[in-house]
Amino acid sequence: MSEEISEDNIETAQQTDASSEEPAEESLFEAPPIGEQERMIEAILFASAEPVTVHELNARMPHGADAAEALVHLRKRYEGRGVRLVRVGDAWAIRTAPDLGFLMQKEQVETRKLSRAAIETLAIIAYHQPVTRAEIEEIRGVSVSRGTVDQLFDMEWIRFGRRKMTPGRPVTFVVTQQFLDHFGLESARDLPGLKELRAAGLLDNRLPPGAMPLQPDDTDAAEETNEGQSELFED
Repeated sequence: MSEEISEDNIETAQQTDASSEEPAEESLFEAPPIGEQERMIEAILFASAEPVTVHELNARMPHGADAAEALVHLRKRYEGRGVRLVRVGDAWAIRTAPDLGFLMQKEQVETRKLSRAAIETLAIIAYHQPVTRAEIEEIRGVSVSRGTVDQLFDMEWIRFGRRKMTPGRPVTFVVTQQFLDHFGLESARDLPGLKELRAAGLLDNRLPPGAMPLQPDDTDAAEETNEGQSELFED
């Protein structure tokens, strides 16, 4: 091998392989041209999911081929290209050039699963808005953790509503436009009723008393009640 194309790591690989293998027997077959050996190495590394050692390369190539020498030429040929021939431990692999790694990034929408507490809290807000934290806790029968509310805020599915004109003037929660858009609703009045939820198999477990959505027949009565209670909220 000429000194111009030899490299320290390739020589090290050759020495390592030579010390761990038995002396190679002289082949009766003529070795393929070095350019053809490069193509073979390239094909093997390109199709391999894991790095390949020199010993494994030699085992796959024709008699008389010298994988270590072919690697030297192939590595030089890949200099400055979009991919590089790199050494990984005692094996070799084809990898993307480091300065082009940003091209391999992929943006993906991550689906966030809501906890049971978040689902129940969201349902109560959607069907009983505007509703205070105390009212949510009364309906669920358990306290509402700050993390549950923060998660719904982070997803921009709820927002603060008007303050209730009661002692302490507690804030209320309502669903947002993003919530309606996500579920394809024009308004909160388009939320499914009890019958629709049961038909969809979403009411396998009984919800806490007060958390059940209104029956379609009760919509008008509920609207009248809300109108009558408008003086309880701050504009």
